[in-house]
Amino acid sequence: MQNTVYIMGIFSRSALNKKPNDSTRLIITTFLGIVFGFLIGVSFPSLSVSKLNFASGLLPTIDLSYMGENKLGISTHSVSNSSSNSTTSSSAKLNDTSKIWIPSNPRGAERLPPGIIVAESDFNLRRLWGKPSEDLTNIPKYLVTFTVGYNQRHNIDACVKKFSANFTILLFHYDGRVSEWDQFEWSRQAIHVSARKQTKWWYAKRFLHPDIVASYDYIFIWDEDLGVEHFNAEEYIKLVKKHGLELSQPGLEPNKGLTWQMTKRRGDQEVHKTTTEKPGWCTDPHVPPCAAFVEIMAPVFSRDAWRCVWYMIQPAHEKIGVVDSQWIVHQRVPSLGNQVEQEHHFYYFISVSERCRKEWTMFQNRVASAENEYFKKLGTMRSNSTAH
Repeated sequence: MQNTVYIMGIFSRSALNKKPNDSTRLIITTFLGIVFGFLIGVSFPSLSVSKLNFASGLLPTIDLSYMGENKLGISTHSVSNSSSNSTTSSSAKLNDTSKIWIPSNPRGAERLPPGIIVAESDFNLRRLWGKPSEDLTNIPKYLVTFTVGYNQRHNIDACVKKFSANFTILLFHYDGRVSEWDQFEWSRQAIHVSARKQTKWWYAKRFLHPDIVASYDYIFIWDEDLGVEHFNAEEYIKLVKKHGLELSQPGLEPNKGLTWQMTKRRGDQEVHKTTTEKPGWCTDPHVPPCAAFVEIMAPVFSRDAWRCVWYMIQPAHEKIGVVDSQWIVHQRVPSLGNQVEQEHHFYYFISVSERCRKEWTMFQNRVASAENEYFKKLGTMRSNSTAH
């Protein structure tokens, strides 16, 4: 404390002993400096810090124009576009050689150089240590998904054993019970997605985007109630490739749960693509239910077909068929109906069926409305070909 008082005392005395002439000189010098600075400022146009060129020996190399545009993460290029014209064309951006604009990049990543973005992914599990290049000793070529409840665990266990190490296993859990599946060794390497009381296609639209499953040659999207005693996945893939099927399913045992003639197994051939239905059911031999038709219980998609179907575009009818020599049994477990609230459980089948009809009607109306609006804008009549 004594040192502090002593130093403060020195400053106080020096301030008191300063001569009047010194104080006057200091005030005049300060005033002249302010005036001179003001005159310099008004004599030159405004300078942008981003355009100043400093001698290389004075400052390290810094891209000031980049810093100016990207301060706080905001692009002045984007802001100026928004204020002047929010719909600047791609061609204008391509002509601006000072900016990166790669239209072939994924949407939202056009301003990155090509080669940085990998638009596709997979479900391969990764380690948290070691070299990334050594993570995978085996890279699966195919994906099989099952929408499951814990009550069907033994049936799913039997199904999974029909698929080799070439398949990634993905389970969609509609009952929220996930950890119990660890009793099966294969489950610890499977992918598990849980959302209560949802359908298979709810999961498929949200978790099987074509860019996510693009590394797989074929995608199986199966129910939980399939008997697979007469099915072998590797042999199935061979037949699909041999006959050029983009969308397929195994044949169904004709004596159990058969709904359509098209999906009925034929014992005298490997694959069939057409059938004969009841009189009046088929207005065209190339459209469902006489052709271009598989059921939703056990469909198998090629990579390209799934990209089409995910966007609700049907593959060509000659690329759709049923594999007879690899067949399954549909056990008809009412998994959707069993999820209905207890007070409605007595008439679950009616409730679920009614909901399906309502949603199908909504979908048909949406498609018809969209098509009519499209052709109305073109100023033409709706094409009859869109009916199929």
